[in-house]
Amino acid sequence: MATAMPINPKPFLNSLTGKPVMVKLKWGHEYKGYLVSVDGYMNLQLANTEEHIDGALTGNLGEVLIRCNNVLYIRGVEEEDEEGEMKD
Repeated sequence: MATAMPINPKPFLNSLTGKPVMVKLKWGHEYKGYLVSVDGYMNLQLANTEEHIDGALTGNLGEVLIRCNNVLYIRGVEEEDEEGEMKD
């Protein structure tokens, strides 16, 4: 069985700044966008944000601020080109 390696969240979030991320909230909504900044409380600012509910795109929101206590997890995602294919 593979074990998870614990990492410090602040350096992890700082390493994702400027990159595309997927943020899942506690109640299931997902936001995909570019991580602009993270503050000391780990509140998130995203740009070019898309909202996904139950896996379906529900809209483009643009600039979004997410309060830290609403986040279930955050992960980096691969950038896609205009046709929706992953870049190498």
